[in-house]
Amino acid sequence: MSQRELKFEGLTKEEILALPKHAVEALILIGEPLVLRAGSAVILGSFKLKANRLIIELAQIEGGGEGVLISLASLTKRYARLNGLAEIEWIVHAVSYAKPNHKLRRVLDRRGFEVKQVEGVGEAYHLIDSI
Repeated sequence: MSQRELKFEGLTKEEILALPKHAVEALILIGEPLVLRAGSAVILGSFKLKANRLIIELAQIEGGGEGVLISLASLTKRYARLNGLAEIEWIVHAVSYAKPNHKLRRVLDRRGFEVKQVEGVGEAYHLIDSI
């Protein structure tokens, strides 16, 4: 492991990808709000499967600076490939934060996210990433 590798709740990407599929589905892909630590960041979000799509909804990211979103994207893309998923849908509620994170917004813009009305969610940064 390199010193720059980000850990999610103390686990490396490789350790997470090695977890049994049923454990990941029972503990993480539940569609309910979860709080997790990624490096020095704390993330509030939910993760779920719908047909052949992994849906990631991020409500808040506090702290960090180590490339949390990029690391999370890398991990989820590898998970999706390993499990035969076709897409990852990202919904990020960074549009109306009281204290906007300009660095996060730049990263989202560079990665192709668009601000749009998402059904059942409201206005959010949105991206569907084909695998």
